[in-house]
Amino acid sequence: IAAGKTVAAIEEQLPAGGAVVRAMPNTPAAVGKGVSGLYAASGATEAQKALAEGLLSAVGPTVWVETEDELDVLTAVSGSGPAYFFHIVEALAAAGVKAGLAPEAAGALARYTAVGAGALLEASDKPADVLRTEVTSPGGVTAAALDVLMEDRAVTRLFEKAIAAGADRAKALRDG
Repeated sequence: IAAGKTVAAIEEQLPAGGAVVRAMPNTPAAVGKGVSGLYAASGATEAQKALAEGLLSAVGPTVWVETEDELDVLTAVSGSGPAYFFHIVEALAAAGVKAGLAPEAAGALARYTAVGAGALLEASDKPADVLRTEVTSPGGVTAAALDVLMEDRAVTRLFEKAIAAGADRAKALRDG
């Protein structure tokens, strides 16, 4: 686990024949709910990869990528991802306050809505788009709000730009 370090840089510090697996866990690992991305150097054996996966799976699921460039994108998606969700909770709470809720109520509603949605995602085999559709009554409150959020793919486009910026920064840090 070494942000901004390439496999080659790590291998230079090891005796000949050393195996490297780069890992990027995210902060929810602190509560056993993280996800870790893994990238194995070409010299890593299946047993060594299994050892790395076993160690990191103690704090949540693992996902393997094939290249260090993919690890940069993974870093932007899941390594930094918790901050994006915290920002969404901040924005949801602030919008609730602006619409008339007391700050404490808006904060609690936003926080526990995020916690509950995450738990539902974890407990269900359904993809997020199906869960979103199940909560959306045609012509209802959720549909009206989603019409705004999904207009012109605005949120999707923002996340595409954010992930590209994060991945570019991860690559720049890796490249020195």
